[in-house]
Amino acid sequence: MNPRVFASLGCGVIAVAALGVAGGSLAKSAAQSAKFQSYKILKSYAHDTACFTEGLQWIGSSFLESCGQTGESNLREVALSGQVLRQKALSKDTFGEGVSRIGNRIYQLTWQQNFGFVHDAASLKDIGRVTYPKALREGWGMTTDGKSLIVSDGSSTIRWLEPKTFAVQRSITVRNGDSEVAALNELELIGGEIWANVWMTDLVARIDLKTGRINSWINFAGLRPDSALKDTDAVLNGIAYDAANKRVFVTGKRWDKLFEVAVQ
Repeated sequence: MNPRVFASLGCGVIAVAALGVAGGSLAKSAAQSAKFQSYKILKSYAHDTACFTEGLQWIGSSFLESCGQTGESNLREVALSGQVLRQKALSKDTFGEGVSRIGNRIYQLTWQQNFGFVHDAASLKDIGRVTYPKALREGWGMTTDGKSLIVSDGSSTIRWLEPKTFAVQRSITVRNGDSEVAALNELELIGGEIWANVWMTDLVARIDLKTGRINSWINFAGLRPDSALKDTDAVLNGIAYDAANKRVFVTGKRWDKLFEVAVQ
């Protein structure tokens, strides 16, 4: 989503946004409880700098990627090589956000339009729209367990939604120690945890599915490509997991690279 000028770090809610709160600042607060992990780059691949990445999902041999910005938003299938295999533009008045596929349907959030697209997986054709529940203030990140859609809205809450109706099935509040952690964005379900990047930082939280407690932090400082350093909006915001081969991929908005990483 677009930057908002707001930042708060304290014993209450940890929220991070466009005042330039660096990963190190949140890291200092987070270090009070959850441990930190580093990463190693295993491989790098080309990534389209025209894509303001808002959602990423591995679907067996390629990625689903949601690209944001009003008037530029689209849904695309992308090969590991970076080649765009197919693409569908969204209506000009929408801002695409998180994306997930369940069966033959692809669900794609919008930021502030209060609905999610439903696309046919084979053709990418729009086959419906689902209105957000009142509890969901905006659409940010999304992942799936194969049955439910798991979504963030920029707050400290992650919700499980029923795909056909978007009815809230359950929710968790994400905490680092006693502090709530807001600005949760892109989500991915990995090894029994939810991984969530904290918007405008280099940090990814590894979250317990039942309690919402952060088990550990991954600090991806230094991963952002040189080509993205001058663009303050070009932040980390893409996590995908190849469960069959246990591969983790990360990228960011308008990055020219997508990385396969190992967490240490």
